[in-house]
Amino acid sequence: MTTYQLIWIAPVVGGLIAVLTILGAKRETGSTAIAALLFAAFSAFTAVQIVREGVIGFYTNHSQSLTGLQVWWDLIMCALIALFLIAPRARRAGMNLPLWALFVGTTASIGLLAMCARLFWLEREAARLATAAH
Repeated sequence: MTTYQLIWIAPVVGGLIAVLTILGAKRETGSTAIAALLFAAFSAFTAVQIVREGVIGFYTNHSQSLTGLQVWWDLIMCALIALFLIAPRARRAGMNLPLWALFVGTTASIGLLAMCARLFWLEREAARLATAAH
């Protein structure tokens, strides 16, 4: 098995663990630490990719075949769906939605993970302050 195949399998396994955790969790909000950790790890992985293959690699990967185009469309739709679903919570938490949307629009999952980390922190902080006020 090649290094690329192992790197391909890792998010499949991690995703399965994440789905099982999400389905079994009873929490009201997500984990700031996990979202921040995933943001940092995926940002680092992306930085390595950019250093090794350049930014143009994203365009090349998504514009040379129907499979690449399908993955590109899927990426855009997933990012938009996620943004659509978390936007109301982000607004309620006082986040600057246009700025976050720009970040998500230019970085997809990287921006979404950072946005979720910030949102989860703000929600927990608001709950903590509400509890302390009572």
